[in-house]
Amino acid sequence: RANADSPRDAALALSFGAEGIGLCRTEHMFFNEKRINVFREMILADSLETREKALAKLEVMQRDDFYGLFKTMAGKEVTIRLLDAPLHEFMPHNDPEFEGFMAYLGSGKKGAKVPSKAEIRARIEGLSEFNPMLGHRGCRIAVSYPEIYAMQTRAVFAAAYKLQSEKVDVRPEIMIPIVMNAAELKLIVYGKKIEGKSYKGILEIEEEVRKELGA
Repeated sequence: RANADSPRDAALALSFGAEGIGLCRTEHMFFNEKRINVFREMILADSLETREKALAKLEVMQRDDFYGLFKTMAGKEVTIRLLDAPLHEFMPHNDPEFEGFMAYLGSGKKGAKVPSKAEIRARIEGLSEFNPMLGHRGCRIAVSYPEIYAMQTRAVFAAAYKLQSEKVDVRPEIMIPIVMNAAELKLIVYGKKIEGKSYKGILEIEEEVRKELGA
């Protein structure tokens, strides 16, 4: 198998004789300049409502990505790794990037309150981790922000069932990254209710998507 994060990469892998995609690193899909600011907005959201608005935009992008990847690799397994990256890596790393992000936040939002540069810099600094392996790497992102993995999971199955309806042989596999113990794995796969908050697991999300699409 080969690593591939786009239909173009998958097609190239096929031309070299790949028998499937062993690793699709979904974090790489967000570094595109047309997407990165949407992803940054999602990370820095100060409320669940704001985060879910950004996630709704990202879900459309992810669904289209997975659709193209699965279609290119028809009949072969494709392993989708859910988001696995320190969140601060997505933040602006220099002044031009920061100014571009601030311009994005202020665009098309007449009347809406836009955070100040100082507020945004403070939030970015708050995300920095000296050793992300002990922080928000892998599935721990989903422990703190379950809506991120929920979005990615919906996108995977929406793409898969759409192709299935088009009679395309789709073989998706989902990788849950950097699992420390059985409790983390159970939380991501089966979901859980914790202190009144409900986490939807992969199995429940798949069932919801299947019912919505009548698959």
